[in-house]
Amino acid sequence: MRSWLLLLPALPLLAADPTWREVQPILERRCVQCHQKGEVAPMPFTSYAEARPFAKAIRQAVAVTQSMPPWHAAKGSHPFRNDRSLTPSEIATLTSWADSGAHDGQSARPSAAANGTSEWKLGRPDRTVKVPGFAVPATGQLNYSFLIVPLGLKEDTWIRAAEFRIDQRGAVHHINAFVRPPGSSYLAEFPKNEIFSPTVAQRAKRHASERVFDRRQLVLGYEPGYEPMPWLADGAKLISAGSDLVLEMHFNPNGKPVTDFSEFGLYFAPAPPKHRILAIDTLRDLDFQIPPQAPGFISNATMTMERPVRLLSIQPHMHVRGKSMKVQAIYPDGRTETLIDVPRYDFNWQTTYVLATPIDLPKGTRLESTAGFDNSPNNRHNPDPAAVVKWGDQTTDEMHIAFLELVIEATGDPEKLFKTVPKMVAAPPAR
Repeated sequence: MRSWLLLLPALPLLAADPTWREVQPILERRCVQCHQKGEVAPMPFTSYAEARPFAKAIRQAVAVTQSMPPWHAAKGSHPFRNDRSLTPSEIATLTSWADSGAHDGQSARPSAAANGTSEWKLGRPDRTVKVPGFAVPATGQLNYSFLIVPLGLKEDTWIRAAEFRIDQRGAVHHINAFVRPPGSSYLAEFPKNEIFSPTVAQRAKRHASERVFDRRQLVLGYEPGYEPMPWLADGAKLISAGSDLVLEMHFNPNGKPVTDFSEFGLYFAPAPPKHRILAIDTLRDLDFQIPPQAPGFISNATMTMERPVRLLSIQPHMHVRGKSMKVQAIYPDGRTETLIDVPRYDFNWQTTYVLATPIDLPKGTRLESTAGFDNSPNNRHNPDPAAVVKWGDQTTDEMHIAFLELVIEATGDPEKLFKTVPKMVAAPPAR
């Protein structure tokens, strides 16, 4: 039998056994964002006393299973601004610390500064929208719920960043924040300032000639793995005067009834930017059908850019049968470049991969997303291997979306980005 030791990466040799003095900065850079009170991780690492009992578990997670920190992009992709993965030197330090007794040493520095869910990580927002108390039952399956809030903006407003402050993390599957411009057909028949649950058909209603971005624009989404950050020093997102904010909320009961009061904050740009940032969800396959028992079903999505743009970020999105996604650019000169490769997709950590430097996509660039799904009994998360699986809202359904953030000139028309108008609505899954 092969020893698991043979599977470990070659680790640098350390001059001496590390102590908490060397370990604390690594945990602060890579782990404390989640491992602190009020955040998603089950135990805090903000002090030696908190981390010491878990030294062996830390070693197991970072060196043996390599499951932590959660980062699923394959090596060799473009560098990412929010890369959480550990370097070989960092792995060696944590491993040696655990193996040598996990000593405190002579470190007198205060505990890592925690910044949990009680505080806004980007500072106090200029405008906040709060969920007015959504009662999540202990059990059951909930449909998407929506909240429309007028922003009352009298003039076009640029936002440099946005942030979710999630209240009941264990019950929130996701929240998407959309801008609904004046005159939009999106949920036009529903009341403002109260929570409602429309049907799929009601959500899909639109004017026959309505343009994509005149209907709604995605600002930001929250899923497990989300972390807030400003977009670009010279880029912001636009909210037109008179627009409403629409929160699309999906709650998952987790065994006990709770009431959610999550918040969404907007940070205004001090001046009009040079570039406009667009979050789009149009690189997707709405028509797939995953056969029963299929261990390696492949779904393909493609779109062609009609204007030159820059790519800022990619977020692969599937549900529990999703197992891989690769997004590639096929350039007009015939070159193919991998933009992101996630060979082991994890539904519990839906990371938005933010490029350290945005990538230029010339006019005529074709973007292709290839998603792999496992609908077999070997997938321990599979709710029903005997089902034919189609697009749908619930975790028991599936999705294939590569969310993208694109950068265009501030005065550019986003409707001219696409060579053909993308299909926006899937047929509801058969029941």
